Amino acid sequence: MRRLVSLGLFAVLASGAAAQDVPRVPRPDSTAAVLPDSGVVPINPPEPTGPAAPLSLEAAVARALSESEEVELARSQVDLAETQVDAAYAQLFPQVSANLGYQRTLASQFDSGNGLEIPDSLQFRPDPTAPLEERVSYLEQNASSAAFAALGGLFEGLPFGQENAYSASLSGSQVLFAPQAFVGTRIAKGVREAVTYNEVEEVADVRLQVEQAYIQALVAQELVGISQAAIEQAQAFLDEERLRLRAGRASELEVLRAEVDLENLRPQQVQAQNAADLAVLNLKRLANVPYDQPVVLTTDLTLPPPAALADVDIDPAASTAQRAAILAAQAQVGVREQQVRLQKAAYLPSVALTTNYGQTLFPSSIFAFDGDPRTDWTVSLGVQIPIFDGFRRRAQVAEARVELLQAELQRDQLVEAVQLQVEQALREKRRAAALIAARQTTVDQAARVYRLTDLQYREGLATQLEVSNARLGLLQARSNLVQALANFYTADTDLARSITDATGTPSPFSMGTGQPLADPADAAPPAPSDTVPGTLTPTDGGTPLPSDG
Repeated sequence: MRRLVSLGLFAVLASGAAAQDVPRVPRPDSTAAVLPDSGVVPINPPEPTGPAAPLSLEAAVARALSESEEVELARSQVDLAETQVDAAYAQLFPQVSANLGYQRTLASQFDSGNGLEIPDSLQFRPDPTAPLEERVSYLEQNASSAAFAALGGLFEGLPFGQENAYSASLSGSQVLFAPQAFVGTRIAKGVREAVTYNEVEEVADVRLQVEQAYIQALVAQELVGISQAAIEQAQAFLDEERLRLRAGRASELEVLRAEVDLENLRPQQVQAQNAADLAVLNLKRLANVPYDQPVVLTTDLTLPPPAALADVDIDPAASTAQRAAILAAQAQVGVREQQVRLQKAAYLPSVALTTNYGQTLFPSSIFAFDGDPRTDWTVSLGVQIPIFDGFRRRAQVAEARVELLQAELQRDQLVEAVQLQVEQALREKRRAAALIAARQTTVDQAARVYRLTDLQYREGLATQLEVSNARLGLLQARSNLVQALANFYTADTDLARSITDATGTPSPFSMGTGQPLADPADAAPPAPSDTVPGTLTPTDGGTPLPSDG
């Protein structure tokens, strides 16, 4: 902002000094200059087409907040934190899962081909129809062979090596005691709180960028108007010099000086117009307005109302206590404290209850579904006790404590920086407010000096250099007033940004509510007439008109 006004002032100063010895410069036919050494013609970007859309400060801010990528990213971080909180709480709820499966056994280690053949001498086959004496005698003689028959019947009907198997199971678990899971929920909620405050900060930053870009665009356009007024004044002065030359009261040198003075102002107008176009483009970028859409800024760069210029007493410590950035830093400290507890919780045991219920069916074929399913249901209570991990947990606790200390130091640094920001913005606003009244008086005085000097020059009582210096003083005074307004409104936005609370409620902005600035063309002297400067104009009564000088 200051650099833009400084460039305009430097150009006006340079034109006034160069009027004495710079040769006549022909007026270019267009604003596109040709580089004489390289022969390269700059290519200007296409101009916006179509009807201009009005864009007020409030509309620009609202459009930016609704479509800004930065704000959308901050909101997505809040949504992500919400999901992390849900994921942390999910560990405390019962976990239930089901499993269905089919298994086809193509070959099994339990398949022995023809099976194990028992010799006839070891066979145990009593005859139940034989007389009692014979059956008793058979049992006494072959009792030892009965073990082989019992062994074969023991493994008959087991699921080993079954060709087809369908299984369905339902398993569940419930955490009864898990310190790390409980601490994890508090960490997730702390992160959610921090990113919520960060969203408020991001919204305030976008608002500040749009407001200051709007101020820059208004200032740049105001400098274009000042530059245009300077050209009109120089053109009027040149016309009078030509009249004086035709009347024989001025030399060709004086006309050439006036032409040089005029032509030296034209490149500065192009530069000011280019700066204004770039400022508007930057505003459209922040407000997400299409590049090819022309806009008209409807909020004027006005003088601040008396209420805005009144001094305010703000306590930086009290006004920043609820600043969203500080609250976010405090929430981050809370997260680091929970991180220490999380690492300490690794020393404690965890208890969980698990259960598993399943049924298995071994049909004779794939789609037979014959036979009775076999049921398996288990319930277990597990306790996991950490004993020794090579001092890893101790190192993790120490690391968490260091990170906690860093978070506390960063919070303290942020508090000091925010309080300094409030104090700087408040002092800059006071300084700019004090300058505005002085700049207004200077503009009025410089405009009157220019008018009187021009009138004296017409009467032959002032020199061309005095007229040029008076014009330069008027341009400097107007530029200084615009700079003071820009500094005031910029400091006003910085102060409002620095005391934004956790709710993100913006403070009222005073730009556009005061008196409008005077038109730079109002300071121009009366248009030249056919009367030769330096002669008295008679009235109807024949009495010469006195000059204001």
